[in-house]
Amino acid sequence: MSKHTGPAAGPRMNSTDAWVTYLSKVELPVLASTLRRVGELTDNSNSTVNELADVILNDAQLTSQVLRLSNTVFYNQTRMQVSTVSRAITLIGFDSVKSMAISSLIVDSLLQRNDRTQLLRCLALAIHAAVQARCLLPKRNEQALEEVFIGALLMNIGELAFWSCDTEQAVELEQALRLDQPPVEAQKAVLHTTFTDITRGLVEAWSLGPFIKDIVSAGKANSKGASLVRHCVEMARLSERGWRESGMDKALEALAEDIGENPATVRDQVKINAAEAARVAVSLGIPQAGALMPGNRDDQATSVQQAPEVDPVLQLQILRDLTHTLAEQPDINEVCQLVIEGIHRAVGMQRVALLMIDRSGIELIPRRLGGKGTDAWKDNFAIRRDGSGALGVLLPEAGGYIYQPQQTGEPVKFDRWLGRVPALVAPIRAKGRLIGLFYADNAPADYVPSRDQLTAFAHFVQNAQLCLTLMSGH
Repeated sequence: MSKHTGPAAGPRMNSTDAWVTYLSKVELPVLASTLRRVGELTDNSNSTVNELADVILNDAQLTSQVLRLSNTVFYNQTRMQVSTVSRAITLIGFDSVKSMAISSLIVDSLLQRNDRTQLLRCLALAIHAAVQARCLLPKRNEQALEEVFIGALLMNIGELAFWSCDTEQAVELEQALRLDQPPVEAQKAVLHTTFTDITRGLVEAWSLGPFIKDIVSAGKANSKGASLVRHCVEMARLSERGWRESGMDKALEALAEDIGENPATVRDQVKINAAEAARVAVSLGIPQAGALMPGNRDDQATSVQQAPEVDPVLQLQILRDLTHTLAEQPDINEVCQLVIEGIHRAVGMQRVALLMIDRSGIELIPRRLGGKGTDAWKDNFAIRRDGSGALGVLLPEAGGYIYQPQQTGEPVKFDRWLGRVPALVAPIRAKGRLIGLFYADNAPADYVPSRDQLTAFAHFVQNAQLCLTLMSGH
């Protein structure tokens, strides 16, 4: 489904049941049915393993996401390269691959619909809490690890689902929260229900299972695992405002009790886990979520978000692949695809485009795109080579640079962020003439790319430039 461009003037929901029906039947039926199907699979026979592989393989995007996650240290301690879904299930385990599939489905289904800040914040919080629960759980069997991970990820599914939809009520709630109205009161006033009640309704309607039902229920948690998940979500929410946030000591004491540790040890561990959560967010394809997590920042640090760190190991791996491609028969399409993947995954930029000169020689238009939220770029993103027009400001004067917007004018019609957020830009030249450029941004995330990101970005662009130079020499 393509992303909405503006709020829909559709029906107004005025009860929990109305919201649950609307989200399940109108907005997210495919996600609901796929989650239900994956959730029903339990590893009790070869046929179930094959069914899980089939669900994943039926979706090319899901397949590539699961394979990407299968090669991260978070899931794959063996460091053995995994290149097929069947191998992932064998090597890493059924429950881990099922967990990867659910995580990827949630992230992809919601983010391709919307990129509003509230959705990114909710996803960052969900991933942070999920990683904390998985890392803190003392009982180390695979099924329990994945159960708490998915439990934390889905504990606020009502809020996630709501913010993924462009409705008039979403715009109204956004405005109410901007005016610092208390969240639950604002929800009741605008939605006639609360996110908590919508979540409970969706857990039931989507058959998300007894463990998640226990987590979101009103009473006391029935298991240590459910209690741990609740406390991880609460701690992740508090940590959005820093590790010294009021209430953090109490949250850490609750976690310490859940896992039989002392609070000081837990405090040290959750800071390490938060940095891991930022890496998992990048692996799931939302690098900008890392900037919304506390990481190991000092609590009194400025509220300006920090750019995600460059992944040097992944950078080296992709650069090696590029060198190998260039050493054989240079193929511009393959090289550009690798460069875009490198900028997206290793440099940590959400949206990436390679623009090349069109037949008229007047405009640079998309040749390759990568990342969520770039669908509308295909037919609309164009930069005039003379620097005129709304996006002429993006043209690089010399080499690669960090673009920082100066103007606050109207956004271009097809994308609310282009030209209005910081970005990385680098030219591609042939015989000294500008023939293309690489552009990368992080959409609504409120930070400027770092010098390290610019350096890594430049390395990847140099490889594309080298490929063009080699080909023009043939």
